[in-house]
Amino acid sequence: MGRGKVQLRRIENKINRQVTFSKRRAGLLKKANEISVLCDAEVALIVFSHKGKLFEYSTDSCMDNILEKYERYSFAERQLIANEPESPVNWTIEHSKVKARIELLQRNQRHYMGEDLDAMSVKDLQNMEQQLDSALKNIRSRKNQLLFDSISELQKKEKAIQEQNSMLAKKIKDKEKELVHQTQWEQQNPTTNTQPQYLMASQLPCVNMGGNTYNEESEARRNELDLALDSLHSCHLGCFAA
Repeated sequence: MGRGKVQLRRIENKINRQVTFSKRRAGLLKKANEISVLCDAEVALIVFSHKGKLFEYSTDSCMDNILEKYERYSFAERQLIANEPESPVNWTIEHSKVKARIELLQRNQRHYMGEDLDAMSVKDLQNMEQQLDSALKNIRSRKNQLLFDSISELQKKEKAIQEQNSMLAKKIKDKEKELVHQTQWEQQNPTTNTQPQYLMASQLPCVNMGGNTYNEESEARRNELDLALDSLHSCHLGCFAA
C-alpha cells in the first residue's frame, strides 16, 4: 500500500515543534548549499523562528549583495508593471518589501555597531570584519588626504607671510638708511637765517691774496708819498732861501 498524503498543519506540541524546526532548518540549509554547488546558483535563505531568531544562508560573501541584486530586479519588474496600462498595484506587497528592507538595514546597522551578534555565524562575523576593515582603510585614506591638503595650504600661507615680512623689513631698512643720510647732511650743512659762507665769499670784491702782492703795492704807494713829500719840502726850502 502506498503512503498516504500527510496533511501539513501546525504542530501543537511545543517540544515537537522545536525539534521539527531544527531538523527541517538543517535540511533546508543543506538543500540550499547543494543547489548552489551543483547548479552554480546564487542562493539566499532567511529563516526566522517563532521566537524571532534569525537563521540565514548565502552563497555570496555577503547577504546584502544578493538582496541588493534582488531589489534591482524587483524594481525593474515593478517599473515594467507600472508602465503597463491599467495595471493594479498591490500596496500590501510593496509595504511588506519596504518593511523587510528597513528591518534588514536596521539589523545591519546594529551589527556594525557591535550589537545583536549572537545570531551571527563565524563566517558572517569574518565577512563583517572584512567590510569594516575596508571601510576603515577608506576612511583613513580620506582623512590623510585632507590632512595633507590642509598642511600644504598652511605651508603656502606661511610662505606668503614670510615674503611679505621680507618686503616690509627691506622697506624699513631703506627708510632707516634714508633718515641716516638726511641727518648726516643736515649736520654737515646746517640751515641758518644768514646766507651761506660760500655765497658771502662770492659777493666780496676780488682781492689777490696770493703771495706778498698786497704788501708790495702798499710799500710802493708809501714810497711815492714819501717822494712827493720830499719834493714839496725841497720846493718849500728853495722859496724860503730866495
